[in-house]
Amino acid sequence: MYEKFFKRFIDFSLSFTALILLSPILLVFTIIGAFVMKGNPFFVQPRPGKIGKDGKEKIFKLMKFRSMSNAKDKEGNLLPDDVRLSKYGRFLRKTSIDELPSLFNIVIGDLAICGPRPLLVEYLPYYTEEERTRHNVRPGLTGWAQVNGRNALDWEKRFQYDVYYVQHISLKFDIKIIFMTVSAVVNRKGVQDNPQIEEGNMAHIRAGKANEQMERNHKEMEVR
Repeated sequence: MYEKFFKRFIDFSLSFTALILLSPILLVFTIIGAFVMKGNPFFVQPRPGKIGKDGKEKIFKLMKFRSMSNAKDKEGNLLPDDVRLSKYGRFLRKTSIDELPSLFNIVIGDLAICGPRPLLVEYLPYYTEEERTRHNVRPGLTGWAQVNGRNALDWEKRFQYDVYYVQHISLKFDIKIIFMTVSAVVNRKGVQDNPQIEEGNMAHIRAGKANEQMERNHKEMEVR
């Protein structure tokens, strides 16, 4: 009952109110970001959302404040993530201020306040059937995995938390996650300056494991 009828109304009401109350902060960091990043202060990237009636994830554009510059080398290629992540970007990530523009995604219905975090579109082919159930609900600005380690968790553990959330979604659970999120942000628990460096790209990791398994199978066949 809560998931189908009340969750979306609560998400819209709270996020719309938050946008109004936090509009001065959003304006300030929009101006600062435009100056520091020497251009567009917003980061917009396609992310998979809730699975629709067609059985496919809805792809939407996630909005955040940019935390990395567009610095390039002499050949015109973007520099490594850790080089492009400035002190300003680290501050945005550690304080979670970079997430504030995502409130717009909640208002229009792409995101929920609580739910599995939306990951990269390129990860879609690498989920197990059970892990893909994380997309049976709207992705969230925060989630059960985020309050239990955030980006410090490995992929398998994060997905376990996501699946658990989908199976136990309730108003009480969401309230618990929100309070734990506030505590995690204030205490800066489980936050990495550059998550991709710490946890690795999930698609690359699983593709690598699949290739290793194929090589092992091939060698076993040769031995036989």
